[in-house]
This record gives sequence, structure tokens and C-alpha cells, in this order.
Amino acid sequence: MSKNLALFDFDGTLTKKDTFLEYLKFAFGKSAFITGFLLHSPFLVAMKFKLYPNWKAKEKILTHFLKGRPVQELYQTAIKFTEEAIPQLMRKSGLQQLEAHLAAGDRVYIVSASASLWVNAWCKKIGIDLISTELEIENDHFTGKIKGFNCYGPEKVRRVKALENLNDYDQIYAYGDSSGDKEMLAIADKPHYQYFNE
Repeated sequence: MSKNLALFDFDGTLTKKDTFLEYLKFAFGKSAFITGFLLHSPFLVAMKFKLYPNWKAKEKILTHFLKGRPVQELYQTAIKFTEEAIPQLMRKSGLQQLEAHLAAGDRVYIVSASASLWVNAWCKKIGIDLISTELEIENDHFTGKIKGFNCYGPEKVRRVKALENLNDYDQIYAYGDSSGDKEMLAIADKPHYQYFNE
């Protein structure tokens, strides 16, 4: 019997929208969300033109919204987000493919640049392992800083290899939708780019 590994990006691949943005809107309200992003628009524009690192722009947004917030409070919000918002964001064909891998007994991971704060709640509900960006916590409060490295690009591959010996698998499948997934797609025998459209 073959032994396979399946790696799924989350935002834009399994979901129709970026859950980083959707979680912030859900947790803090649309008005606060818009204000926060307007305040940081110069950094976001610079990031789009590759003049400012992706992780630094992300950290500025995280700091604005999360710094000093109690961990337990935002975890509870993440559970509500999983129950109320994420089902409407999922791509049906993506979920079907993920479920097919699970049913086949494949080793499956979500590998996401989004924070475990909200993605992990969904993964726990599905019963699937997560590799993602982690957030720094001090005294049961978020600092707004990223712990370690943003799980993006080459970091996705580094994290996967830290947990799995790729030579143990007969086939490696990878699913992604953006430039942040290209390194992960490159290690796959069967890479799928922007594969799910509904």
C-alpha cells in the first residue's frame, strides 16, 4: 500500500477569501478593521510593490489589533469564527479533495501563513494537523509579534521537513494558489496550483 503526503495551503486555496482579514473583521468589527488598515496603508502599498517585507507589514497589522489582548478571549472568538464564518468561506471542491486524502489514509497537513490562532480552531474541528505562523504570547496576552518566522515561501518547506522525512513517502501532493506556495509546490510529485475554483 502506498504512503502519501498531502500539503494544503489554506487561504485562497481551500478558502475563497483571506481568513487573516476575515478574522480581524469578525473579531473587531468592520469599522475598526477599515481604520486599522487605513492607518497602515503606506506599509501595505510598499509591501505590494516588494519595497517592504511581507512579514513586517503583517506584524504591524497584528500588533495594531492584537497587542495586549487576552489569549483566551481571542481563542473564544476564533472558535465562533470557525463555527459562524469559515463554513461560508470554504471551497467545496477543495474540501472534497482534502477529505479524499484523509479517506485514503494519507498524511495530511494544512500549511498556512495565517496564524494558528484562528486556523487551528478549524483544523481541530476537522481533525487535521496544522503548520502555520505562530504568535508571541507573554503573560497570557498577545504581544502582536510573530513567534519565529512567518510560515510563507521557503519557511513552509522548512517546517514540513522538520516534521516529516519526505523520502518516506511514495507520492507528495501539494495544493497552493500564490507565490508564497511555490517552494512547497516544488517539493511535490503532484503539485496543484489554483486547482480549486468553487
